[in-house]
Amino acid sequence: SERASLKSELKHGVVSITEVIQDPPEFLQTAKIADVIMAAPKYGRVKAARIMERCRVSPSKTVGGLSERQRRELIAALEE
Repeated sequence: SERASLKSELKHGVVSITEVIQDPPEFLQTAKIADVIMAAPKYGRVKAARIMERCRVSPSKTVGGLSERQRRELIAALEE
């Protein structure tokens, strides 16, 4: 339920995807990063997969399991 409301806020632009990845709330730690990216506007399955591949992040990786390098690269790619 918290996840669903966060995804809704992402979709409507209330919350920034980069803010969520930079400092994820506790309930989002076990969510798959692909699902979180796809919840943001303008990011579908293909675009999310392309960004994750470029940043060398596995599609099955969770938000809490991201390394600092992966987190930085994802944020940089999503801000472009």
